[in-house]
Amino acid sequence: MRALDYAVVGAFFVLMILIGLASIRKVRGSKDYFVGGGKVPWWLAGVSLHVSGYSGVVFVAMAAVAYTHGFSLYVWWCTPYVFAAALSAYVIAPRWSRLRQSLHIESATEYLAIRYGLGAQQLIACCGVGLKLFDVGAKWAALGVLLHGFTGLPLVTGILISGGISLIYVTVGGLWADLYTDFAQFLVQLVAGTTLLVAVLSKLGGAGALFSIWHRLPPGHARLFNGEYTPLFFVGYALGNILSSNGGTWNQATRFIAAPTGSSARKSAILCGLLYVFWPLVLFFPMWAGPLLEPHLAHPTQLYPLLVLRFLPPGLVGLSLAAMFAATMSMTTSDTNAISAVITRDLLPQMSPGFRGRSEAGRLRIARISTFVFTLLTLVVAVESEHFGGVLGLIVAWFGALIGPTSIPMVCGLVPLFKHAGSRAAVGSILCGVALFAAAVALDASMTARVGLPTAGSAVVYCAAAWWNRRRPVPARVENLLRGISAAGERSRAEA
Repeated sequence: MRALDYAVVGAFFVLMILIGLASIRKVRGSKDYFVGGGKVPWWLAGVSLHVSGYSGVVFVAMAAVAYTHGFSLYVWWCTPYVFAAALSAYVIAPRWSRLRQSLHIESATEYLAIRYGLGAQQLIACCGVGLKLFDVGAKWAALGVLLHGFTGLPLVTGILISGGISLIYVTVGGLWADLYTDFAQFLVQLVAGTTLLVAVLSKLGGAGALFSIWHRLPPGHARLFNGEYTPLFFVGYALGNILSSNGGTWNQATRFIAAPTGSSARKSAILCGLLYVFWPLVLFFPMWAGPLLEPHLAHPTQLYPLLVLRFLPPGLVGLSLAAMFAATMSMTTSDTNAISAVITRDLLPQMSPGFRGRSEAGRLRIARISTFVFTLLTLVVAVESEHFGGVLGLIVAWFGALIGPTSIPMVCGLVPLFKHAGSRAAVGSILCGVALFAAAVALDASMTARVGLPTAGSAVVYCAAAWWNRRRPVPARVENLLRGISAAGERSRAEA
């Protein structure tokens, strides 16, 4: 990289910190810190939902998959987000917003104490926090790989630089800082990604290359499914992804919780889904064309940095690196904010009475401390990522496998169809999923089995329990909860 590139990256970091510091003015208490006071505009939440679905993993692990397996990446990675957005818009997202309106919740797991009881809530909260340590750690590790590819800096140095910058602005500004930086980061991604696409198309002969390159790529690269990314793998990964995007991943739920109304949450989900239809096509095309541009690449995870360094002039190289930082920082800080809400609102008060009944200023101070500590722990996981199978191993084999079992009670608990599923169903489904994952790892099963079996097993246990208890009376607290988050419940509150 040239001096101009370093200047662009430095300016980006300064901008992120300034946005975070400016967001302090909007934070008066934990409600503002965690859910934006319930006043987040639908367009801002929609862009944030989309941007926070990307990270440096896209430019490292997913770029390698695009290089080795072609278009199938769009099928199994992108299309589940579109399905998830459709389900979210018309079923799940409005219910998250209504939870805040009816119960004044500030974390994604807060309602679970009413829905399943305290024990199940604590289990789900602890599992989710542990799982996110791996997930966020993998994203920092991916960013370290990218920074090494661009600058030659050691991986640990890259991890600590990116993590340190994010730690500053998300700790002080909370959700508002996360949302505003997400929007700025989307603009950076838009410019950098579009510029690289134009440069690559120019090299390949013009816009016609969008359609003409596929017969020149290695066999199978134009197929919907290729290699180990089979239709069965797609089903397993899509199921986990749909659950994750509808609230199983808590940062997604937080955007819906922060919406003023159920209708606003619905619009956010629709915008997010539309962006997933079109933007990945722009972003991934240079990676799909990778075998033609870099035909003898020994390490496919270095593909994207090589393309940027080869095709973009000084200044735009730095902007592209900033876009990768932007994507990762967006996802990690949104995750960290959501995890901090769960720790502050649901875990710490049960661990010690000293965390209960604190003033607004006291709760805000605890929120910032928990955000800071959790971020530090994710950086430790990032530094040791190779012990967990590397970046792709952490994201697909660990997070992709375990997000389903922890998400099923979270998301299905909002739907009246599953109102007969109680605490035993929630706990049993999680334990079944974890046991199946452990068995798949012990038996060295295929990636399809590792990803699909835990979610499928959890779903079977949860649904079977709901069916088995169908004739038992539903607790009044659960009936009232589900009635309160219905569309009729929202209308009655508005009329009142």
